[in-house]
Amino acid sequence: MKKKENSETPEEMIVLSDDTFDAEIGNSDLPFLVDFWAPWCAPCHIVSPAVEELARDYEGRIKVGKMNVDENPLIPGRFGIRSIPTLLLFKDGQVADKVIGAVPKETLEDLIKRAL
Repeated sequence: MKKKENSETPEEMIVLSDDTFDAEIGNSDLPFLVDFWAPWCAPCHIVSPAVEELARDYEGRIKVGKMNVDENPLIPGRFGIRSIPTLLLFKDGQVADKVIGAVPKETLEDLIKRAL
């Protein structure tokens, strides 16, 4: 189920929470890119447009979700996320790759291509 966080969240992106994370990731038959972020994080706002573009560009081939770490501390804690933005790529329910920091769209696209 696609849920919108606010009017700025593209329809292609799934808003994840501590409550929905395991079901969304575990039930996904596609690679799943998760952007761990917070509203106060400037680098998160830098990387966000690239993540949103990739959600549109790869719709139907991957899933893309966002998780606000301030509102959802359990899942980021489980994965040892200490810096944001952190992007985790899940494949078959397991972490397949990881990127920390504001990186160019091409870096994230390479991550996705490796998973496909």
